[in-house]
Amino acid sequence: MADALSVIPAAVLRNLSDKLYEKRKNAALEVEGIVKQLAAVGDHDKITAVIKLLTTEFTYSPQSNHRKGGLIGLAAATVGLTTEAAQHLEQIVPPVLNSFSDQDSRVRYYACEALYNIAKVVRGDFIVFFNQIFDALCKLSADSDANVQSAAHLLDRLVKDIVTESDQFSIEEFIPLLRERMNVLNPYVRQFLVGWITVLDSVPDIDMLGFLPDFLDGLFNMLSDSSHEIRQQADSALSEFLQEIKNSPSVDYGRMAEILVQRASSPDEFTRLTAITWINEFVKLGGDQLVPYYADILGAILPCISDKEEKIRVVARETNEELRAIKADPAEGFNVGSILSIARRQLSSEFEATRIEALHWISTLLNRHRTEVLTFLNDIFDTLLKALSDPSDEVVLLVLEVHACIAKDPQHFRHLVVFLVHNFRVDNSLLEKRGALIVRRLCVLLDAERVYRELSTILEVESDLDFASIMVQALNLILLTSSELSELRCLLKQSLVNPSGKDLFVSLYASWCHSPMAIISLCLLAQTYQHASTVIQSLVEEDINVKFLVQLDKLVRLLETPIFAYLRLQLLEPGRYTWLLKALYGLLMLLPQQSAAFKILRTRLKTVPSNSFGGDQLRRSSSGNPYQSLPHMPGGSQITEDGDLNQTNKNSHNGINFVSRLQQFEHMQQQHRLHAKSQAQSLSNSTSSLTKEVQRPEEARRTSSDIDGPPSRTTTTTSRRGSG
Repeated sequence: MADALSVIPAAVLRNLSDKLYEKRKNAALEVEGIVKQLAAVGDHDKITAVIKLLTTEFTYSPQSNHRKGGLIGLAAATVGLTTEAAQHLEQIVPPVLNSFSDQDSRVRYYACEALYNIAKVVRGDFIVFFNQIFDALCKLSADSDANVQSAAHLLDRLVKDIVTESDQFSIEEFIPLLRERMNVLNPYVRQFLVGWITVLDSVPDIDMLGFLPDFLDGLFNMLSDSSHEIRQQADSALSEFLQEIKNSPSVDYGRMAEILVQRASSPDEFTRLTAITWINEFVKLGGDQLVPYYADILGAILPCISDKEEKIRVVARETNEELRAIKADPAEGFNVGSILSIARRQLSSEFEATRIEALHWISTLLNRHRTEVLTFLNDIFDTLLKALSDPSDEVVLLVLEVHACIAKDPQHFRHLVVFLVHNFRVDNSLLEKRGALIVRRLCVLLDAERVYRELSTILEVESDLDFASIMVQALNLILLTSSELSELRCLLKQSLVNPSGKDLFVSLYASWCHSPMAIISLCLLAQTYQHASTVIQSLVEEDINVKFLVQLDKLVRLLETPIFAYLRLQLLEPGRYTWLLKALYGLLMLLPQQSAAFKILRTRLKTVPSNSFGGDQLRRSSSGNPYQSLPHMPGGSQITEDGDLNQTNKNSHNGINFVSRLQQFEHMQQQHRLHAKSQAQSLSNSTSSLTKEVQRPEEARRTSSDIDGPPSRTTTTTSRRGSG
């Protein structure tokens, strides 16, 4: 200290702490000259003493004017040292950096000015303090004083110049500093950080691309900044990095892919668009590196396919197609289970387009990696079944294609049909709204006969009789009306001459017994007219209820459609088709005379030629000889109505035992009647119990004889509405 006082006059020290800037400036020039003289003679001990004096007595002084004078004095000493300054920087720079956090804004301003002058002198030797200087500049960029901010910006530009020309700068030590600050929200700090990233990326010797994963998320975060300028700067930096990625032979796609996947779900539209654009390029460029990340990438793409912004939707669709076109192998790390999990999750999306693409992925995986997909079948099967209730027809059709692909194996086919029937049972609306669509599409995809046989086998043993009846009626209507089942109808028409037709008839008959009208329709379709007439005559009072009449009305109207044209043409030869006439008249007798169906059927029967239908034939058919010849079929075979006169066993025709079939039908209908009575009795008992609870005791005694009446009437009414 004494050495310093001996070389610096007291007047200079006094002026150095003066409140007037001009006096401090002149005193600093005096210090510069003194230090320059000491440096010339190599007296570094006294130089050290001078710097120490300026530091302890001035820069760390409680008086702000002293601190200002100390800062300008240190800068002057550095200028005086010129090339000798490097060895004294350890003394000079720390007190200046410390002043950046001074409470007095003017002190902070002079600290920027002092460091600026110091940096101009020492240039590259300055780099050893870069991390501390960067930290200080980062804070000053958001300073509350505009003058301090302006001074900091000037210093920042100088430091950037020094760094870009220095070969001592360590990017490895800088990146942790950058990463720590990338999520700061202050707009001035953000501008400061983007500026440094851009500058360092422009230096050929600095590999910023290799460290991009460390600050990529921060750059994406800035894309949603409220400041247009910051968004523009961040976007410009990202665009430059993306271009470098395209031109670089070695890029760490994996770490960046994880960041992009998260940013693709950002609430900010511009961020989502940029993220999905990057993902699009990564899918094209990444190759094998991205295989482990396919599931995550798909999870980001699928929601964007339904984005409200068209640009995002377009890029997402293109990326999805690119990704699906890549034929990755599970042996290379392609995780089929993860992809399926993502697709399954997206099937619950509120957006139709996303659900459709999720199904396309499941279908693609089934075609390419069937064995692997089937190992995860339990994880996705329930979701696929629920998707059959989707409000979109396109989704339902795609789901059915996936189900059909799975059901190529017999065990999975059975599994599918069982679960489908179960879903129809627990969700009546599914059967009502989508039943026809689902069954028709499955018949196209999986062979109609196979589907109907399996459904019949399951419904034959169905314990819920009401559901079985409804389901059979639905299947029967589909069979009679759908163009997809025309071949099945043709096969059934040959039930009396074709073994395949006979087998199908017998197979369907077992479950069609749940509905009298379904059985009658099946017999008319199969041209087993005598059996149809027998079934009609076997019906009892309980069978002919409202539900039955509704179904009968539908059948009568169907008889007027092209599907039953062959039957109407057969009415031109009533002599040959007496059992057909008898069956139709039987239906007519069951219809209420005032109903539209009655009038339609009666009008049709009035057109039957009477001249070829004599009394002898009618008497013969009624007296127990029921079999008349039907016309010759193509190929020379001859159909006989309900059998052949020459067969020895009149109970069995072409292998069809109609007596046994009738017993089967009557047994099933008896079960339905008992079920209806049981339901009626339960309803009656519950009604009686409720009535007794609400009645007052004296009213109960007075009306006890009347309480037994309603249950009986209820039973009768309900039984008349029994299953049909």
